[in-house]
Amino acid sequence: MDEDTTPRWLELAREIQALSQTGLFFAENEFARERHKRLGEIAAEMVSDHSSLEINELVNIFVSQTGYATPRVDVRAAVFRDEKLLLVREWIDGGWTMPGGWADVGDIPSGAAEREVREEAGFLVKARKVIGVYDANRLGPLEIFHAYKIVFLCDLLGGEARTSNETSEVGFFGREEIPLMLSGERTKQRHITDAFSVLDDSDRPAVFD
Repeated sequence: MDEDTTPRWLELAREIQALSQTGLFFAENEFARERHKRLGEIAAEMVSDHSSLEINELVNIFVSQTGYATPRVDVRAAVFRDEKLLLVREWIDGGWTMPGGWADVGDIPSGAAEREVREEAGFLVKARKVIGVYDANRLGPLEIFHAYKIVFLCDLLGGEARTSNETSEVGFFGREEIPLMLSGERTKQRHITDAFSVLDDSDRPAVFD
């Protein structure tokens, strides 16, 4: 299992922001709204102090989150060809990852993973089973919210390798060929190891945190 590298200040800022967002949703008077709004400002100050993000930008991001605060959902697709795993290289950081991204509102999770493969790598796939559901405390600009990650095993149906406005390279890699530079929290070695384990044993149950 990958070592948790989420800094404590970010864990606390996320929790305070969630309390602020949920509190604003349930607030019954102006006094309660002002108190919970201030919690959001404190969370923004904490993140701003430890990053390059401007506090006003962060406050606006936090204010735009409404309703009961819940984790976001990140989906990834494990696609194999000749026992090699499909990876794409992200423009944003030069790291490699299984195709995927945030699920949109209204998405079926498996459908979101299939779409991401088509958009980021050019291949048509069909999700077959869940490899795992993971805690995914993603780090990076505007990725300051808690997330869950679902990795699907997908069958390759067709298409051809094609890059996108998010990806600069597309390739298939054997288990001993995986690039050293992975793309942050998008794909970690644990996710790759679990994907190859399912390739070896299709009856292997899904893993979860």
